[in-house]
Amino acid sequence: MTASEARPQAVASFDFRIDAKPRLSALADFTTTTGIQVVRLGGGAISGTSPAVSGRLAAESALREILSGSNLTYRFTGPRTVAIESSLDIAIETISVSEASIGRGGVSEIDITSADIERRNATDLRGVFRGEPSVVVGSSLPMSQKLYVQGIDETNLAISIDGSRQNNKVFHHNATTMIDPNLLRALRVDAGVAPADSGPGALGGAIAYLTKDARDFLAADGFGGSIKSTFNLNGNVSTTNLTSYSRQGGFEALGSFTYGKGSEFRAGNDEQVLGSSTNVLSGLGKLAYQSAEGRRLSISHELIRDDAIRPFRANAVQIYGPQMTPLVRPYTLDRQNTVVTYSNDSAEGWWDPNVVLGYNRTQVAVDQYAGATLDTYSHTSKGLTDSLNGKLENKFALPIGDIVAGIDFYRDRARSIEQTYRTAETADNVGAYAQARLKLANSTKLSFGLRGDHQQFGGINGFRSSDHGLSSNVSGEHALTSHLTAKAGYSNVWAGVPLAENYVQNPAWNYGAGPRSVTSDNATAGLVAHFARFRIEGGVFRTRIWDARVPLWAAAMALRAFDVQSQGFHIGSAFSWDDGFVRLRFVRTDATISGRPADSYFGKYLTAPIGDILTVQVEHRFAPLSLAIGGDVEIAFEDDSLLNPVTGIGRLDGYEVVNLFAEHRPIAVPSLTLRGDVRNLLNQTYAARGTYGLEYGSGIVRPLYDPGRSYLVSAKLTF
Repeated sequence: MTASEARPQAVASFDFRIDAKPRLSALADFTTTTGIQVVRLGGGAISGTSPAVSGRLAAESALREILSGSNLTYRFTGPRTVAIESSLDIAIETISVSEASIGRGGVSEIDITSADIERRNATDLRGVFRGEPSVVVGSSLPMSQKLYVQGIDETNLAISIDGSRQNNKVFHHNATTMIDPNLLRALRVDAGVAPADSGPGALGGAIAYLTKDARDFLAADGFGGSIKSTFNLNGNVSTTNLTSYSRQGGFEALGSFTYGKGSEFRAGNDEQVLGSSTNVLSGLGKLAYQSAEGRRLSISHELIRDDAIRPFRANAVQIYGPQMTPLVRPYTLDRQNTVVTYSNDSAEGWWDPNVVLGYNRTQVAVDQYAGATLDTYSHTSKGLTDSLNGKLENKFALPIGDIVAGIDFYRDRARSIEQTYRTAETADNVGAYAQARLKLANSTKLSFGLRGDHQQFGGINGFRSSDHGLSSNVSGEHALTSHLTAKAGYSNVWAGVPLAENYVQNPAWNYGAGPRSVTSDNATAGLVAHFARFRIEGGVFRTRIWDARVPLWAAAMALRAFDVQSQGFHIGSAFSWDDGFVRLRFVRTDATISGRPADSYFGKYLTAPIGDILTVQVEHRFAPLSLAIGGDVEIAFEDDSLLNPVTGIGRLDGYEVVNLFAEHRPIAVPSLTLRGDVRNLLNQTYAARGTYGLEYGSGIVRPLYDPGRSYLVSAKLTF
């Protein structure tokens, strides 16, 4: 290959935002930014710390900065491949640097990379966020897990999968965005303060999920695949994922499928948790074409189906009351997401387009009964939400950063299909936005944005209304010294009228003078100190939401609304070495609803009692043995802020959960990965924070306990 063929990407310019970090992680960020695959020639590890690399730079210039101070050199071996070499190398071995990140350097950003997902060996959404106490996932059943970011329910966040906005109001006893971790490449959480290009409705922040594609596995033309099986002895749950991928002449294809099957698991008290069996199927298919000039067109379809016997109300084992119902009933949750995207991976200057057109649909079907036994079956109710959405945006490169500007739209529907009636609400929104991300000096970064939205709301019985509003945000960071950085951010968000979930819609609803649009304020501030491989940080946050809609079935309750506030502080530290790291994080979250401490009943769609949570993560790799060991600890402290001293109801019990793992790649079979996990080593009997009803006591709600001590064995073969 001639030099002119091998180096076209080397001279292309990209926007780099790579902090000082271990050199291997910096190279992974380099690959994410440029699309240039990095391979290591030789048997030595890539060690040491890379300096910060930021600004609009040629790929080759950025690579030189990352490698500065090391004995490593580079050479481009293809249009999108660079080899890293050392004068000390005596063996030839190719090691792909494939850690993926979609972080953008936001002041309140939580960046979950592909390496994080693999290390945590996640089997549900809780596992994806293990070790991140700012993100709490309640419930032990994936199909009823609710996610809270700094205390705010995810239905008040802008959620996207592969760039497609998700319509996440389904049924308050169900999960809103159930997703298979096996399909995830990376994800990003903007906690509280979110930029304008995160999409409409970011009242308490935003979450962007990105699924895998063939480029994550293949740096050049070829084909391959993997099969991974995991067996959990607690419940005898078997989960198998099969993935295949190929690239040829600019064309790419990927298919990935996961099937999980198992019985009910046991809690720490050795009791089986009612309705906790596993029966899930998920899949992802992607096709793409990328021209030699970098223009890329792709289409993807992702789906998940959970179909099993669940507790009558799927987010609690039992809720005591006068209504006689069966203890369990069939639940079926189907969610699918189809996305078409166009982009230019080699864009320069003022033309860097991104076009997204998406459609997603979620259906929940549950059986209804006339009495307390399953033989009194009456009919099956269905709730359906869907969204047709899209955006057209462009990134304008500047000498000191970039500006992203665009327009977007969504058409959301929430429909209820009952035996004797059907109801629906709709929301149509068109928005325009711009977000600037600038580096004003070597010590100062500034981000600010504005978006305007116009929404038309359609209610039951032909009701119509419309409204419009502006959302703004500003954030930045400034290096006070060479080791200390201050950062802060603020956003004001207009989100229109949220749709009511399917299962509370009443054909007799009266909207009166019409609903009020929901608005919010978010603020955050903090300090970060970094000394080589040691980092310590702390900060405060607050989110306030006004007129948050929480409708009930009653005819006069279509527009019931509350004001919500969640505030607190976080501190954390991390230390890394060539073969491992340790991270410690603590978050206190206090939430109120219209001035009273939040509980999980009034907080549905809004918030939940969280309190104080401490997490610790640790990992060490023994390179000569191809062995990694590690684990994590979550400690939730007892909280009496809701305690009623007369009834004794309202205490949040504390718990300590310890998880350990060991992972080995046999030298003789490097394509094989063997892993063992011990979850809940101390066999605690507990319900994780964010789980519905955990503060009410066993005489009112029997919450869903988490699994007791669980042993997992996994094997993954790549071919």
